[in-house]
Amino acid sequence: MPMPAHSRLARVLYGALAYTSLAIGLVAIVVPGLPTTEFILLAAWAATRSSPRLSAWLENHRLFGPILHNWRNGKIIARRAKVSATVSMLLCAGLMLVMLDHGWPIYLAIAGMSLGNLWIWSRPESAPQTC
Repeated sequence: MPMPAHSRLARVLYGALAYTSLAIGLVAIVVPGLPTTEFILLAAWAATRSSPRLSAWLENHRLFGPILHNWRNGKIIARRAKVSATVSMLLCAGLMLVMLDHGWPIYLAIAGMSLGNLWIWSRPESAPQTC
């Protein structure tokens, strides 16, 4: 478990990052294309350095707690989260291609989502079996 930041400024900056990431993660639950899991992981990381209260809330949350537990115990991302992320990214990419002019920013965004999706699918889905 990371240690809290020592200086007040560092705690404030980590706290701002934690709450901003949590807010984006909450919005990402309903907005296609935004990765919920990554923002919640970032919020938890920053919260351990700034706010024991927020960190405990995230750890004990019915939705976020299991995500954090899985990540801390083997960098695991559940198949359901992988499928949800993939569908969300595909929907977002499709909407961008249909509704926006096809320029390099669109292709860059799709490339970024593709790389993120590859990384997500490279993570294990369950803990390794021990004999």
